[in-house]
Amino acid sequence: MQNRKIPVRMCTGCGEQKPKKELVRVVKSPEGEISLDLTGKKSGRGAYVCRNVDCLKKARKARRLERAFSCQIPEEVYDRMEEEMQKGE
Repeated sequence: MQNRKIPVRMCTGCGEQKPKKELVRVVKSPEGEISLDLTGKKSGRGAYVCRNVDCLKKARKARRLERAFSCQIPEEVYDRMEEEMQKGE
């Protein structure tokens, strides 16, 4: 039996390394639209954030997602992502 390596990603909010399954992917699609990718299957550039709203707020405050995607992210997009996360909890 082979031990499979668990993919690890860094949360853009708190900076902790966690297993990919514990994180939510934020995606910038080829069209430039930014959204939460709860399935992890959407195409585009991805960044990861913990499943709690606090980490998303930290990433928002420090503009880490904007740095990851090298573009401005409108406030409405952040608000929508926070709402989606609160529903998922």
